[in-house]
Order: sequence, then structure tokens, then C-alpha cells
Amino acid sequence: MTSNITIAVDAMGGDHGPSVTIPALADALELHPGVKFKIFGQEEAVRPHLDKFPALRAVSEMAHCDISISMDEKPAAALRRGRKTSSMWMSIAAVKDGGAQAAISAGNTGALMAMSKVVLQTIPGIERPALAAMWPTLIGESVVLDVGATIGVSADQYAQFASMGQAYARIVLGIEEPRVALLNIGVEDVKGTDDLRRAAELLSGSDMNFIGFVEGDGIGRGDADVIVTDGFTGNIALKTAEGTARQFATMLREAMSSSWLSRIGYLFARGAFDALKMKMDPNAANGGMFLGLNGIVVKSHGGTDQSGFATATEVAIEVAISDMAKKISQDVESMQVLLEDAWAEKLD
Repeated sequence: MTSNITIAVDAMGGDHGPSVTIPALADALELHPGVKFKIFGQEEAVRPHLDKFPALRAVSEMAHCDISISMDEKPAAALRRGRKTSSMWMSIAAVKDGGAQAAISAGNTGALMAMSKVVLQTIPGIERPALAAMWPTLIGESVVLDVGATIGVSADQYAQFASMGQAYARIVLGIEEPRVALLNIGVEDVKGTDDLRRAAELLSGSDMNFIGFVEGDGIGRGDADVIVTDGFTGNIALKTAEGTARQFATMLREAMSSSWLSRIGYLFARGAFDALKMKMDPNAANGGMFLGLNGIVVKSHGGTDQSGFATATEVAIEVAISDMAKKISQDVESMQVLLEDAWAEKLD
């Protein structure tokens, strides 16, 4: 029930701050009229935008914060400067204190991760959180993780990511037994790093629907419902896909306006082109959740527009309703037993 859901918002985060975040909350409220918001930010910057939306203002609690975290600030410096007083910290702390069921920010990813780990800490059995993103495919959507939180992971951590991704996919995709795969440079068993191959062995011995390795082109095809990688590779893949989508859209516009004949053709096929544009729009899949924390934190793209931040807010609402953290904890417990058994066998 959305009437029991409160979302904590870092209104200052992202490239555009309150000029995007506040109108986006108003959009999300129209789809989820029972939800409430706790908005953290510099009041003189937030209030003029909030006053434009009486319905949003009526269900929102505004908390002034002197400090906002810049997009280029290093995580350690942001943690020192923004501890307990920044809009980012205070939105996460609202989840910790029980005043909100989820927090959302379009701010600095590294700072958001650092603060989330300090404030909420990780679920027992999870060494590092992962940032999960929804990825449009030819047959629907898939979950890809990690896309930027953790660089360089062990075999055990790949397995933990897989268990978290499986739980996330069950909620957001509605698939009881999602197909889980590891992103690799080939599908053969001998390909990839030692940690990847070891992770494949661990996952093959689990009760999840593990289908092996997939290559980069398999993400968009929808070869798996959950694709597991580390944050370095995942972030490059994500940014490459977004850049390719924008490049294709630009090239298509240029081609459609290159001659009078192509303009006429565009008029006849406009509906199909508009549908393609919506499917390829990165903002339509905006909103990644930090998995593995004792609470829900959703990360929006920093440069997103109003529509994109509204989409991310809807993600925060939906996972808050589903009590995602509890479900992930249950899946992680099962994976932890598998990892402990594997280590016992290795020691023997």
C-alpha cells in the first residue's frame, strides 16, 4: 500500500538539482497518489519549486540542509564534509531511522555508495553492495549488476551479486526463476578470469537457474534475465549502450531529414519511429538500486531529466512496497550456506 510508503529524497543531487527533482516527484505522485516524501536540501533552492506543486507540498516534509555534495567530489572527502549534515546523508539516515522506506538521489555515485555503507551497513554475508540497473532488451528487460559500485570482485562476491540480482529480478520482472548468467568474453568454460570461472562453478552448484556465460551482445538480445559482472565492466557496458543509443538516434534524425523523400517517409512511419525512440531512451530505464544494504537506496543518473528522475522515483516506490531488502537477505542466506560448504570442501 503506497499510503504507508515514504520516500526520502536528496533534492540537491544530480546536474540540475531541485529544478528537475521536485517536478519529477510531482509526476511520480500522480501515479502513486498515496506516497509521501521527505525532501532534504537547501530550502531557498527547493522551496520555489515545491510551491509550484500544491499536491506534492501537501504530502511532503521539507528539511533544510546546509551542505550538498558536488558531482565531482571524491567519496572520502564527501563523507568527511557531508557526514550528518548533507542532503545526501540525511536522506539515507531517514531510512536508517525508519522515517522513510527508501532513499533516492541523482548525486555523486561514489559518495552515495560510501554514505549508504556507513549509514545502513551491509546485509550479513554480503561483502560489498552492488548497483543494479534495468536494461531494455529485444524481448523485454533484464537486470544487470554491478554497474558502478564495486571494482574488482572475487568469485564469492560474483556469487553474492547473483543471489541479490535473482531476488531483485523476481520483484521487478515478476519472474519466479530468472535466468542468471555471468558476463564474459566468451561462452566457453575456459574463457574469462580465474574468479569468473570459479564463480561459474559455485553458481552451477546452487539452486538458482544459472545458464552459464553470456557475451556483451547477449545483454541486448535478452539471453538472460540477470547478468552479473563487476562495477568496472558493468559501468563501461552501460555507458557504451547509452552512448550508442544516442548516436543511433542522432544518425536516424539526420537520415530522416537528409532529403524531401526521406522526410515524406518519416511522416508515414512516424508512429514506429516514436515507439523506437521511447524504447531506446535511457531515461525510460533510469533508477538503479544498491543491493546488499540494510535498507533501500536508489541511484538516478546524474544528468537525467524530469522524466528520468520520475522513473527512478517509481522504482524506489515499487521496491519499498515489496520490502526488497528482506527478500534479498533471505536469498543471500541460502547463497552463504553454499559458499561455506564450498570453502569447507576446499579446505578438505
